[in-house]
Amino acid sequence: MPQITLYTTDFCPYCVRAKQLLDRRQLPYEEINLARDPDGRAQLMERTGMMTFPQILIDGEPIGGFDQLAEAERSGRLDELLAA
Repeated sequence: MPQITLYTTDFCPYCVRAKQLLDRRQLPYEEINLARDPDGRAQLMERTGMMTFPQILIDGEPIGGFDQLAEAERSGRLDELLAA
C-alpha cells in the first residue's frame, strides 16, 4: 500500500474533510500538522508549490489539496494512484 502523507494545520475545515474521506475509505495516512512550524511550511511550499492546506502526497508525489483528493475519489483516479 502506498504511503499517504497529509500536511495539515489547526482549524482547517478542508483538512478535516480530507481526513474524513481517507478514514471513510479506511486508508492509513501520516498526518503532519504544520500549524506551529514555519520552517516546515516553507519546505512544503518548496516541495509542492502550494501554500494552502491540506496538502496530500502519495508515495511522496503531491496530488494537491482536498478538492483534488475529492475529485480523484469521484473519478476513480484515487484507486489508480493507490494501486501504483
